[in-house]
Amino acid sequence: MLSPFIFIIVIVALAWGYAFFNGANDCANSIATTISTRALSPLKAILLASILDIVGAFITTKVAATIGKGIIFQNFITQDVLIASLVGAIVWAGLSTRFGVPISVTHALIGGLIGAGIVAGGFFILNWGVIAKIILAMFLAPIFGFILGAVVIFILFWIFRKSRPDKVNEFFRKGQIFSSSFVALAHGMNDTQNAMGIITIALLTQGFISTFKVPLWVILGSGLFMGLGTYLGGWRVIKTLGMKIANINPVHGFTSEFSSALVIVINTFIGIPISTTQVISTSLMGAAATQRKRSVRWGIARSIVLTWIFTIPGAALLSALTYFLLNLFAV
Repeated sequence: MLSPFIFIIVIVALAWGYAFFNGANDCANSIATTISTRALSPLKAILLASILDIVGAFITTKVAATIGKGIIFQNFITQDVLIASLVGAIVWAGLSTRFGVPISVTHALIGGLIGAGIVAGGFFILNWGVIAKIILAMFLAPIFGFILGAVVIFILFWIFRKSRPDKVNEFFRKGQIFSSSFVALAHGMNDTQNAMGIITIALLTQGFISTFKVPLWVILGSGLFMGLGTYLGGWRVIKTLGMKIANINPVHGFTSEFSSALVIVINTFIGIPISTTQVISTSLMGAAATQRKRSVRWGIARSIVLTWIFTIPGAALLSALTYFLLNLFAV
């Protein structure tokens, strides 16, 4: 067992490493369509997303509480469980980012917590009520994203039905600066809290704080490392989400960003960690499919959906293996 001080250093390093990969993979959520429609240059889009990721981290900490103390009952959270959970999530997210696959980095951490928790103490140490809510949101949020994307695009097409297509495209190209900012802010509100929740529960269980309240330095550091990941990584994911899923115009980009941001913000204030990747991908599919079914490359979309399905069990297996190895070498 590590000393409390050394353990916190290890957890902070792993959690902020996780936040970096979260930003690197999920950066596509807020900027891929903006880049593909040339609403912003890649550098400007990435800088905007990075800054708003950090700002979003300061708005609420409800998701951090769900991640930190909602999935595994607090009495059963040990050093090995937290380390193994983060390692499983980081490895899964790193491999996915390397191959350009947009996954749910949030679900990778949830899978990591579940896998390490089961190996550490069995199924009874997991809060299945909270897990059930997360899994329900895992399926419903993308569906709502698809429906909302389709509905919003229908409304916009009706409003601008008499306008010239070039004028409409130019209007929504500028509008994407707002919509992509909205998604980046929502992403920071929801996803940044994953690292915050892990660090805070580590501080609590090791006696450095007396109640589950996220310290300011944890919020700032988590936001900074996610923003750094957004700035430095994720180009393969951007290409997949912004250019391979569907042929889009600025109106589709605006619609998918605005619709997905609404879904993300609502879930954030409820305290549910969701996949921003899933929501914006399905919003994009919903917006593009209203044009014609062939606008969506369903084969690539199907492959992405399969990675979503396998993320929780895949990360769970990796974290379970990590927990086993930690205890093996400890003996």
